[in-house]
Amino acid sequence: MATSPRIAIIGGGPGGLMLARLLQVAGMPATVFERDPHAAHRPQGGSLDLHVETGQRALRLGGLEAAFHAHARPEDQGDRLYDPSGALLFDHAGDGFERPEIDRTALRTILLDSLDEGTVRWGTRVTEARPRPDGACEVITDGGAAAYDIVVGADGAGSRVRPLLSDAAPLYEGVVFVELGFEAQTHRFVDDLVGTGKMFAVGDNRALIAQRNGHGHIRGYAAWRTPEAQARTLVQQSAEQVRAAMLEVFDGWAPRLTDMTRQGTLLGVRMLSALPIGHSWTSRPGFTLLGDAAHLMSPFAGEGVNLALADAADLAEALASGQGWTAVAHAETVIAARAKVAAEGSAEGLRTAFSPDGAAPMLQHYRARIAG
Repeated sequence: MATSPRIAIIGGGPGGLMLARLLQVAGMPATVFERDPHAAHRPQGGSLDLHVETGQRALRLGGLEAAFHAHARPEDQGDRLYDPSGALLFDHAGDGFERPEIDRTALRTILLDSLDEGTVRWGTRVTEARPRPDGACEVITDGGAAAYDIVVGADGAGSRVRPLLSDAAPLYEGVVFVELGFEAQTHRFVDDLVGTGKMFAVGDNRALIAQRNGHGHIRGYAAWRTPEAQARTLVQQSAEQVRAAMLEVFDGWAPRLTDMTRQGTLLGVRMLSALPIGHSWTSRPGFTLLGDAAHLMSPFAGEGVNLALADAADLAEALASGQGWTAVAHAETVIAARAKVAAEGSAEGLRTAFSPDGAAPMLQHYRARIAG
């Protein structure tokens, strides 16, 4: 029997963990390097909608469909759109959609619980990945170095593996996001605004967003277009300064909307970045990418985690096929082509949400979506 290749997966997000699960099902153990010291070290982010043909398919292949449905929230697929005056322009409960929501933490727990003990090396920061003269792939961590046959970069925007394959780097998309936390029981006005899923209030290159999460949590965002230098300054400012900036940006909006910026728990500030649309690389035996490491994009197509899970399915199939690196190289072309379509949609979604024409483009988008 052929010896299974030594496989290292850099990054313990959904894509990396899904790849480890699918390889485990195929009888090919892998090692996942994750810098967090344990699974509960930090919040994992908001709610995710998993699509039938990508995210849900990968879960089915991993034997995790029942666990997914046990945690998923099909009732939270609705959309609402407001203008800055607080007028409700669009309201759809999400009936007929097949993209149930699941908390990112719940998805990660499902994946972690499916893995053999010791698969994830917690508290291990990868500082470099590089080829060795003997043909192996070396992974260097803050605890030493080890050789592998295959290294998969599932390590997001700042991937340590991508530079071995591509000169591309994420670029600022022109929009800054302030993340806010609410509780439905204590922030009734947000609970009312959100309805059965998520809401957008859209004005001139500005948006207030809120989305229902599990366990009565609501994740909110105040976002606006701003030059890169100002965005970088905001990231470094105190909570009081960030809140003052939000109030200034949304001055003149309806009080029940701007109360989101006053009452939300400040969770963080981030600048939206993306890799170039159509990013691809020349295949290099031993090293490959998935998820944001391969095709980082803004969240305005709802494709990020779905692409990562689909990438994992494609790479697992290729690695288990017995056809060597030729199969992996083919999977990489599939991954890049699929991501290009999603990235185009993501860029268009960003332009729609942050438009000088206010809510009109977003309203047109929602109506077209319902029409078919």
